[in-house]
Amino acid sequence: MARTTVVRTPSSRCEFGIAWTEITPPVGMYHRMWGAASHDRSTGIHRPLRTTVAVMRPLDGGPLTVLVSLDHCLLRAPEMEALLSETCRLTGLNRSELLVTFSHTHSAGYLSRDRADFPGGDLIGPYLDSLPGKIAEAFRAAQTNIRPATLTYGSTTCEMGCQRDYLDEERGHYVCGFNPDEAVPLPLNVIRVTCRTGTLARLAEGENPADGQECPSYVATIVNYPCHTTTLAWENTLVSPDYVGALREVVERETNAPCLFLLAPCGDIGPRDGYVGDTSVADRNGRQVGFAALSVLAGMNPAETDQVYVGPVYSGATLGNWRHRPWDDTRHASTSLAKHAALTVSLPYLASLPKLAEAEPLHRELIAAEQAARAAGRLDEVATLRAKVERQRRLLDRIRPLPQGETYPCPAWAWQWGDAFWIAVEGEPYHYLQSELIRRFPHRPLIVITLGNGTNCSYLPTREAYSKPQLYQPEVALVAPGSLETLTDAIGRQLAEWDS
Repeated sequence: MARTTVVRTPSSRCEFGIAWTEITPPVGMYHRMWGAASHDRSTGIHRPLRTTVAVMRPLDGGPLTVLVSLDHCLLRAPEMEALLSETCRLTGLNRSELLVTFSHTHSAGYLSRDRADFPGGDLIGPYLDSLPGKIAEAFRAAQTNIRPATLTYGSTTCEMGCQRDYLDEERGHYVCGFNPDEAVPLPLNVIRVTCRTGTLARLAEGENPADGQECPSYVATIVNYPCHTTTLAWENTLVSPDYVGALREVVERETNAPCLFLLAPCGDIGPRDGYVGDTSVADRNGRQVGFAALSVLAGMNPAETDQVYVGPVYSGATLGNWRHRPWDDTRHASTSLAKHAALTVSLPYLASLPKLAEAEPLHRELIAAEQAARAAGRLDEVATLRAKVERQRRLLDRIRPLPQGETYPCPAWAWQWGDAFWIAVEGEPYHYLQSELIRRFPHRPLIVITLGNGTNCSYLPTREAYSKPQLYQPEVALVAPGSLETLTDAIGRQLAEWDS
């Protein structure tokens, strides 16, 4: 077998711009995300929320890709449609150019206009109305600073997140929480975005890039990690980006550049230490991921170089001499390659999916039962019924916007940026989507993004997960067993076409 003499630095080259602005909602706005929560309004701010906009465009001037990340959990179909439409109107973007995703924090507030009659619900509408303008503001700033850039990829693992399908053997059913029996490190992808401040000089034999070469300007860091943003739960009454806030703080303090967090597939992944009210735990979780990201940055090769075996050096021992060498024209061309595909994958609905005609009367019955228990002073019963009412209301939120027919047209997006594949999907797939694509394309950086332009398809569990008694994710899923595997195969076929 031939020995490796060149180790490529995984990279993409494109035009890139980034900007962010604050989107923290007012204190007192409707906040209750958790069925078990006893509060309705937020009482303060842990850390501010952001919207971050990254603009990417091929170096040859092709179409834009505008990636918007919001520090919110998600938006239901009516609010998502309104956000996309108004953002396109304000920015002049086409729908095909815009992808909105979420950090998925469960501590930002429940943004549904039909909660207007709840405590603090009157603030939801005006707040939602303000978001497209904030996004447009960040988009214009990102466009202003767009420039040719090099994206350098690195990865490690991080144990902050953990598998969360846990069998409660005593009760004979599953719960959604830390599963120590399947605790494995999860992939953490880090992208360093730099631009050249001058002409990259050709290096003389034996020199390192730092010798007489102008250092590139640091533009941004992108962190892609699969862990639900659920450190803070029902006991927390503060608006918070959860662990993402401290993660960004750690990275930005070191790099002096914006940090964009992109949530990877984590339908079955949550914090090892989570479901708490203590914001210091969220900060600790974020620092753990942030320091892991910094370790990747510290070990990255210089931008636009590969590591090359130069030959032996005869010293006290015969030494193998490796050096970082600037790219030639062929390498520059390969890292500048840009392709894009929009996919629609038909996924069959669950045969047991409730109909609206059944779900709406049950919702009314549960509300009446909660009111009766409250009037009778049966407070333990009130807490249980309050959670059931909320669960049924969210079921209605999920099934009302579904298209008619036997299948759901699930959208997905794929990009090739140089050496890397980027993928985005709607909804909340299990980590299988990412791990299986890594298995199929081990030589490619893979950036996988969830909650792309909404969550109409809800959770996408593995086929095997549907057989686990009372497991939350299959209970709220809308599509049939095998749907995640079908989606993964469709994306895999597209990537294989580009990889051939």
